[in-house]
Amino acid sequence: MPPSAVRVLRLGLRPFPQALRVQERCVAAARAARAGAAAAESLVLSEPAGPVYAWGLRGAPEAAAAAGLRARGAALVAARRGGHVTFHGPGQLVAFPVLDLRRRRLPLRRYVGALEELGLRLCRRLGLGAARALPPPFTGVWVGDSKVCAIGVHCGQHITSHGLALNCCTDLSWFEHIVPCGLEGKGVTSLSRELGRHVPVEHILEPFLDSFREVFDCTLVFSSEDPGD
Repeated sequence: MPPSAVRVLRLGLRPFPQALRVQERCVAAARAARAGAAAAESLVLSEPAGPVYAWGLRGAPEAAAAAGLRARGAALVAARRGGHVTFHGPGQLVAFPVLDLRRRRLPLRRYVGALEELGLRLCRRLGLGAARALPPPFTGVWVGDSKVCAIGVHCGQHITSHGLALNCCTDLSWFEHIVPCGLEGKGVTSLSRELGRHVPVEHILEPFLDSFREVFDCTLVFSSEDPGD
């Protein structure tokens, strides 16, 4: 079977809620295409334009904590994914793969492992050999006890949404106001901190896409079109 085609939408610097809406349209398109026995998989890439705290299915921050986060100038967004509250903002690559796991015969846990492998391959490409994945229940990509890439996914009717957030040159001080991903005693880091040089999002897009192509055995088709257009 030839490699499947995945359409890549590079949104650039974009408000996080807008990226979520593009993702939801991709999910709807994937479900509609599957009803016709066709594949319509996508990869939505963006860099959040402003600071946002997002939480998953395990609950929102309490009212007082939420007010404190807003007072710091951050938006708050509920995201339909696994995991606790985390931060998204400038200097971070957010990737939403919209894939058909049934068509790929890929169980959800193996899919999460594939996202971790994607992050690890990218880190190796950039010279960060110390990056590793931890055994369950931990997810993501770690350097020591600090997470450089967070993973939180949702899967409905075998179609995935959400995905990963990779700290490139993120202002890590935003994480100091929460317990990132609900993990007490663990830290957060970035590619820039670990590599000792400035690593902007645009500099890692090509190695990221190369790693994605390898891990998910696909060809990439680049498009500026939103499935809702």
